[in-house]
Amino acid sequence: MSFEAFLFYFFAVILVGAAVAMITVRNPVHAALFLVLTFVTSAALWIMLEAEFLGIVLVLVYVGAVMVLFLFVIMMLDINMARLREGFIRFLPVGILVAVAMATVMVLVVVRHFRVQPPARAAADYSNTEALGRILYTEYVYPFEIAAVILLVAIIAAIALTLRRRPGTKAVDPARQVHVSRKGRVRMVDMKSEGKS
Repeated sequence: MSFEAFLFYFFAVILVGAAVAMITVRNPVHAALFLVLTFVTSAALWIMLEAEFLGIVLVLVYVGAVMVLFLFVIMMLDINMARLREGFIRFLPVGILVAVAMATVMVLVVVRHFRVQPPARAAADYSNTEALGRILYTEYVYPFEIAAVILLVAIIAAIALTLRRRPGTKAVDPARQVHVSRKGRVRMVDMKSEGKS
C-alpha cells in the first residue's frame, strides 16, 4: 500500500467516524465540533484529489465562518434537550426510511462509478479553479443563478422575520436617545460628607 492510499483511507475512516458521531451524539456543541472534523477531513480528501480550491474554500468558509457562527448560536441558545428528544420515537420510521433511501442511492452511485485505477494526473499548468469557473458559469449558469435567487429570498425572509412587530417587545427610539440632554438624565444631589471618627 502506497503512502497516498494510506492517507486516503486514514482520512476516509476519520470522515465516516466523525459523520456518524455527529448524528449520534446528544450534545449539540459536540455535534457541531464533529461536523467541523468532518469538513476538515473532507477538505483533506479533496486536496488529495487535486481539487485544492474546493478544499481551501471548505476550510475557510465552512470551518472558519459558518461553523463558528453555528457554535456561537448553539452556545448562546438555551436548548432544552429533553424537549428535543420527545418526538424521536414518533419520527423514527420516517428517519429510517430516509436513511435507507440515501444509503441505496449512495451504493448505486459508488457501484456505477467505482474505478480501481486512479484518475490520470493533471498537467502542471492545469488550474482547477479556472476549470471550475468555466463549468460553473457556462454549463451550469442557470442552476447557479437560481440558487443565488433562492439564497437572496432566504436572506430577505430572515430579515423580515427579524424586523416584524411582535406585541410585548420593548423598542427604543434612536431619535429620542440622540436628543437627550444632561438635565433630563442627571440629577445633582447635595450630600454632607461623613466626618472621620
